[in-house]
Amino acid sequence: MTAAPRDVRQLLADAAAALPGVEGRHEAELLLLHVLGRERSWLFAHATDAVGEADAARFAGLLARRVAGEPVAYLVGSRGFWTLDLAVNAATLIPRPETELLVELALARLPLDTPLAVADLGTGSGAIALALASERPRATLIATDVSSAALSVARGNALRNDVANVSFRQGAWFEPLQGEVFDLIASNPPYIASDDPHLQQGDLRHEPPGALASGLDGLDDIRCIVAAAPGHLVAQGWLLIEHGWDQGAAIRALFEQAGFEQVHTERDLEQRERVTRGCLPGVR
Repeated sequence: MTAAPRDVRQLLADAAAALPGVEGRHEAELLLLHVLGRERSWLFAHATDAVGEADAARFAGLLARRVAGEPVAYLVGSRGFWTLDLAVNAATLIPRPETELLVELALARLPLDTPLAVADLGTGSGAIALALASERPRATLIATDVSSAALSVARGNALRNDVANVSFRQGAWFEPLQGEVFDLIASNPPYIASDDPHLQQGDLRHEPPGALASGLDGLDDIRCIVAAAPGHLVAQGWLLIEHGWDQGAAIRALFEQAGFEQVHTERDLEQRERVTRGCLPGVR
């Protein structure tokens, strides 16, 4: 005898119980809505709707993969960031809410009606570049990444979000930007120590290692970026870098050694040091 189909409420309750952590219910909803092709508002009026056998089986498959540790963003193929809906996959880092602080700080240094040049180094899914470009339509954004697979995702996200004032180039950090200078450079580079045990835990296990780890102290790539940035900034141009909560002092020292002024580290909503910024001295 075929089992009677379960309704939305039953499926979500069972799934939430199977998922670890306080986000279990929310994650279950995201997976089911992805399977059903519905928006979250649909849930409130359709909790007792029966879920068909094929959809229930597909949901069960995604749930099993999530229980095994795959990130929800990879399972549903997208993640919201700023005002954007970004496609993501295993070639890209999953955009995180704390990176929106970097966007906010950059926008505060980019006048709305001024045609400025901006670079985003290590763009991944394109999150930072596309957020800035969408808010500053007169700015010209160039986003770089060493990964051709990541750049393919980023280019798709530009089309997906109808952002035209950004271009993408392949290469490590400043490699594709020889001879070019910018009013602002932003980056969320790898900053986890290569032997950090967190790399083998949670969602990080499934994200690209090259986008996460950078040497024994996590600062190898940041050292390269900070040292080279003065040669790619106009006078009074800004460098902003996202980093780990315990790296602020070390990164401020790197900025100062490179000749930056107005060096300061901003804290995120959890009051952890998150983004360091500095201004190149000189007269425009």
